[in-house]
Amino acid sequence: MAHQSYELKAEARERVGKGSARAIRRNGKVPAVIYGEKQPPLAITLPYKEVFHRIHAGGFMTTIASVEVNGEKIQVLPRDYQLDPVRGFAMHVDFLRIGRNTIVTVNVPVHFLNEEDAPGIKRGGVLNVVRHEVEFACPATAIPDYIEVDLTGMDIGDSVHISAVKLPEGAKPTITDRDFTIATVAAPAGLKAEESEEAAEAEEEQEEEAEGGDEE
Repeated sequence: MAHQSYELKAEARERVGKGSARAIRRNGKVPAVIYGEKQPPLAITLPYKEVFHRIHAGGFMTTIASVEVNGEKIQVLPRDYQLDPVRGFAMHVDFLRIGRNTIVTVNVPVHFLNEEDAPGIKRGGVLNVVRHEVEFACPATAIPDYIEVDLTGMDIGDSVHISAVKLPEGAKPTITDRDFTIATVAAPAGLKAEESEEAAEAEEEQEEEAEGGDEE
């Protein structure tokens, strides 16, 4: 399910700091750093167009890249990036160096299947998504693109929890102290109103019966 890895050609940079970073951007490149695996941080520059394309193509933060620096290819995973708040330009990227046993924490999107086979939705119920993403700890080399939640058979008032979802091999939710909810099928507004009225009427009847018993 993982996105296909890609390659980036980089240049090592000796100077760091705001002034150096501005000069790099003026030359059509993006400053970046590679860290992790108990090695000193490596400051690099990357082609702006390539970085911009990768960021906006989807899956940037969950796809391993091979960065070539001075003839050496380094396996990395993007961990953070900054965009210009006004113009949206890529300003900086942080990469984590990936080793054989590197475990990372990532947010994985949730995809919902078979809404048409959910009786509650057929009756006008509304899919209430509690979590659009779920945070997992997983091997950096096996990051899932998404997890799938099957809505077949779900009626109004039903919920689907993480325990009901088939998880990718090696992926473990970071929330371990409870069987958390992914989504519910909620009643439509009209039905909620009817249920509230019915509940109110039932309560009035109970009170009247109780008062009648007291009078006797």
